[in-house]
Amino acid sequence: EPTMFRSRDKKTPEPFQDVSQGLKKLYRTKLFPLEDTYQFHDFHSPSLEDADFDNKPMVLLVGQYSTGKTTFIRHLMEQDFPGMRIGPEPTTDSFIAVMHGDQDGMIPGNALVVDPKKPFRKLNAFGNAFLNRFMCAQMPNPVLESISIIDTPGILSGEKQRISRGYDFAAVLEWFAERVDRIILLFDAHKLDISDEFSEVIRALKNHEDKMRVVLNKADQINTQQLMRVYGALMWSLGKIINTPEVARVYIGSFWAQPLLIPDNRKLFEAEEQDLFQDIQGLPRNAAIRKLNDLIKRARLAKVHAYIIISLKKEMPSVFGKENKKKELIANLGETYLKIEREHQISPGDFPKLKKMQDLLAGHDFSKFPTMKPKLLEAVDDMLANDIARLMTLVRQEEAAMPSQAVHGGAFEGTMSGPFGHGYGEGAGEGIDELEWVVARDKPSYDEIFYTLSPINGKVSGAAAKKEMVKSKLPNTVLGKIWKLADVDKDGYLDDEEFALANHLIRVKLEGHELPGKLPEHLVPPSKRHLEIDMGD
Repeated sequence: EPTMFRSRDKKTPEPFQDVSQGLKKLYRTKLFPLEDTYQFHDFHSPSLEDADFDNKPMVLLVGQYSTGKTTFIRHLMEQDFPGMRIGPEPTTDSFIAVMHGDQDGMIPGNALVVDPKKPFRKLNAFGNAFLNRFMCAQMPNPVLESISIIDTPGILSGEKQRISRGYDFAAVLEWFAERVDRIILLFDAHKLDISDEFSEVIRALKNHEDKMRVVLNKADQINTQQLMRVYGALMWSLGKIINTPEVARVYIGSFWAQPLLIPDNRKLFEAEEQDLFQDIQGLPRNAAIRKLNDLIKRARLAKVHAYIIISLKKEMPSVFGKENKKKELIANLGETYLKIEREHQISPGDFPKLKKMQDLLAGHDFSKFPTMKPKLLEAVDDMLANDIARLMTLVRQEEAAMPSQAVHGGAFEGTMSGPFGHGYGEGAGEGIDELEWVVARDKPSYDEIFYTLSPINGKVSGAAAKKEMVKSKLPNTVLGKIWKLADVDKDGYLDDEEFALANHLIRVKLEGHELPGKLPEHLVPPSKRHLEIDMGD
């Protein structure tokens, strides 16, 4: 049964089939009218299209030139994409949207922005200089069935490229940032310098920290000590640029299919890559909530924007001195902000950047601004207070129905199962494909301890085993779990095999591995393997 939405004016509740349809409808009927009236689109961000709501999750890659962005995409898909160029000098000088298509092909920017099925129509506002540098690479690749990836031009160090680009690079990136699900900032551990343009770009993405992840790439080219220093330097620089209390998650590794130059940190890189893959694999599942969040962010900004315009309009004289009053109002915009903040209890973080707003206002005729239209504002308040909460329940239902790892193919397959799966044959998995019981290797040394505990009928009591087990300094919660796993026949005592098994599990834990939830087949002591069958009945 679809979730019901009741609108105040009409008595009949309206059913929504799915989240993206609900979002489209809310945007068109409640938020868009407010944006349109108060010229939100001229100031902040073009209006949203249906494609923005129907779109697959997108991942935006940003980094200085030669940090391995294009190679990273190639690594994820394990396939070259049309128009891909890789090299040490800045090679990708275009924005390339890598998307799923039935056959390989390139679509140039001018054609892309007129395609209503693609979420790029509003990019035509950035003009020809940009459109000549924008294209879509289409290819049949399983990874792209659930996500799209946007490759961006490498950011150069120094000032020269801002002039030569011919379009507002930071503004284009900000446009993408608003619409993507994940922003990955790539850094090269081998040469970590953050140019001015890169800092500016990161600042332009300021409102989207929740989407940001950082990848410290090429980390196999330096030794551990250098890596520690580089990591520290990166965190410090990012902290200065982003200045938020919580630090962005950084993934360290070597994201391509080449042998590691310095293999010391292999384990670390594997774990990090696994974490990053899981993060990306969760995107389709969290896409609906991301769109919802972005719509809420947008609605809050639209409200504040409306208050600013209304407030400026109120101050304008009806006949004389319009120009002077306008200049004065722009100069004192900060005071207008404070007034609105107090009057409507709005937090300072919700306001558009002062300087940017002042620059934009200079080009507008204040006397043409619309006055207060309470109905429009009420509609948005109602949307934020009621509709969003109802959509939320629908989001949860949709999420529950989706598989948790929704991205398949490419590099995502190699780590799933088999001997190269993460952690295979390590820790509790050690000895999984050996004929011998793996614990038997160290059993002689465990037996020596076992016989000092004066076993009765070949078994030691819980109290005696405890005295020995606490020497590992592991917390009781962990030792309790080990006891449960090791006491295979559940008789409250440990025989020599079970005692050896307990010690083996202690070693697994001390080496930093996780304990299994239930004892895996290959760790069951040989003399107890028949029990398994009885216990299972």
